[in-house]
Amino acid sequence: MVRILVADDNAAVRHYLRGLLELQNTWQVCGEARTGSEALERVKENPPDVILLDFQMPDLNGLDVARQISQLFPKIPILMVTIHLSSQLTEEAQKAGIRGVCSKSDVGSIVGAVEALLRRQTYFPKTSSHPR
Repeated sequence: MVRILVADDNAAVRHYLRGLLELQNTWQVCGEARTGSEALERVKENPPDVILLDFQMPDLNGLDVARQISQLFPKIPILMVTIHLSSQLTEEAQKAGIRGVCSKSDVGSIVGAVEALLRRQTYFPKTSSHPR
């Protein structure tokens, strides 16, 4: 079984993601976290195979959490799921050790993104942004 931690401050989003992920026969949500520090605690207590991490959470944001997890557990792939997807956030996410980003509005891509991370690939779709 692939064990997945879902970290999002919105209980409805966590519930929805759990349902979506557990449609896959070999995937199991092994834990949920409401805040960034809760996510860190869950990972330290029982390291999952993959982490789905919201960007905006109370206390620590997703980038701060990802930096700490990447230092402690560099092999655990992190997928950031956010409504604030931008090329700047994607760039910051990559620097923080995040291996993929998905927009919450594109839930269809979440399963594919997790599959890519499990194959040791990255998942960074092109984001619309202003040319530099």
